[in-house]
Amino acid sequence: MKTNRLAVALSVALLSFAPAFAAAPDDSGAATKPAASAALSATQLVQKLMKPQSSLTRGRVTVNGKAIDYQAEAGTLVLDGTGVNESVPELAIGYTAYFRQGAAPASRPITFIYNGGPGSATMWLHMGSFGPKRVVTNDDTHTPAAPYQIVENEYSLLDASDLVFIDMPGTGFGRLLPQGADEKARAASQKELAKKYWGVDQDAQAFARFITQFLSTHNRWNSPKYLFGESYGTPRSAVLANALTTQYNVELNGVILLSSILNFSLSVDGADNNPGVDLPYVVGLPTYAATAWYHHKLPKYANATVEAVVDDAIKFARGDLQQALLAGGTLDPAQKQEVAQKLSDLIGLPVPYLLKANLRVDGGMFEQQLLNDTDTTAGRLDSRFTGPSIDPLAKSRGYDPQSAALGPAYVAALNSYMHNDLKFGDGWVYRPSARVAPNFSWDYNRAPSRGQGGGSRTMALNVLPDLARAMKFNSNLKILLLGGYYDIATPFYTAIYELDHLPIQDSLRKNISYKMYPSGHMVYAHLPSLQKMHGDLAQFIESTSQAPR
Repeated sequence: MKTNRLAVALSVALLSFAPAFAAAPDDSGAATKPAASAALSATQLVQKLMKPQSSLTRGRVTVNGKAIDYQAEAGTLVLDGTGVNESVPELAIGYTAYFRQGAAPASRPITFIYNGGPGSATMWLHMGSFGPKRVVTNDDTHTPAAPYQIVENEYSLLDASDLVFIDMPGTGFGRLLPQGADEKARAASQKELAKKYWGVDQDAQAFARFITQFLSTHNRWNSPKYLFGESYGTPRSAVLANALTTQYNVELNGVILLSSILNFSLSVDGADNNPGVDLPYVVGLPTYAATAWYHHKLPKYANATVEAVVDDAIKFARGDLQQALLAGGTLDPAQKQEVAQKLSDLIGLPVPYLLKANLRVDGGMFEQQLLNDTDTTAGRLDSRFTGPSIDPLAKSRGYDPQSAALGPAYVAALNSYMHNDLKFGDGWVYRPSARVAPNFSWDYNRAPSRGQGGGSRTMALNVLPDLARAMKFNSNLKILLLGGYYDIATPFYTAIYELDHLPIQDSLRKNISYKMYPSGHMVYAHLPSLQKMHGDLAQFIESTSQAPR
């Protein structure tokens, strides 16, 4: 296996849960704006972003029957270069922060929130989870086209913490800031900045610098501090927690991992790129079982709960299935037939298909085959969603119905909300994904000198050592893992398995807790799960913070 092949496959197929929706227009195109405003060209936007930008507004949201007055700050924060470029602006990072009015700012909890990709802006968590506004979307079917409804978010986390939604470098209203006297020089500068900020360690350092600068400019150093990452945001959180703790002397109260993957070699997507490593099929099985149950493909479990199905799937996966896969080509044919039948009972695929697949079904195969009798594909990010198959005869699914169902609503809602409510970004283009930016590619190679995982071109990304190191440096650091039963992109049991195998002392394991919900990758897209997750998070922050709320 080569790192580049698996890492690229995973970044495109596993974790890029935002950006496959619609290509954002080039910076020279017009943004959503009042008719009187003129769009900024790419050069004009970069020049404007050389200095921090911000817009302050006020609002009110009601959570659990109590009105919360808040101040919103939408803006960009500028990071200068290092070394010889110490005074040269290199990066403008976009963010939106919400501060509860009337609370003591120096001691109130503050949570830094970001999505994944790598390459995704943070409009998903911003407009779907804990901000004061959210976009209304259908639960498990395609949301109709605009106009979309933006409503007060009764599940905002502002009752428990101030919130800072951060767009990763090169996304949202932020940009790399290339320098140069002419187009050729600026293009060369853009290429160098892309190398400097788009990679595992580079990205974590940019976030660490953003957070420490934000703490200083807003006088929040004494606040209880939390990281909240989703999808690729979870490996970012592991590397970032390590950097903040060991390099910047910033101790965190908690790290919240939503739809987590910390060891890419365990991904059930792309598992066929790593023959001989069968563990992804084991830890991904409980999500397959939950999905098949949801779509009424398990006659033996017709009257069971999803929790009961998942429990049986975990027992089978860790027992008979794992032993069968471990045997490889030496597996007795009769035993293989027996395991295939049990597997069929749990995931709803026919026994002949499972035998042809040699008991190894990756995520794309399962999504394509589960509902193939109706020419329908199951969702990857949220397998409750379905859509017409691109090619019913294909081996693997051709797209993700959940992405297609929700993406346009979030893009439109974020642009409308930022321009009309927060009064920010008029004439700019909000970039949902860095994948449309010049020179975007992700550097998965690690610098092993700080105790990070990886550090080798022959290994898939594994940030478990980063998180373990942060927990050892800060023995009070609490970890909360959140996940959805119907998430095939980052299966919930894979995440549990990873934390169960975190290289830490037994005395630190009490610092880890888990909460799972009947939803998918974007747990918050299912309102009952969002409501429950809000309560779990508020309790987690309260229990890990000594500051008054």
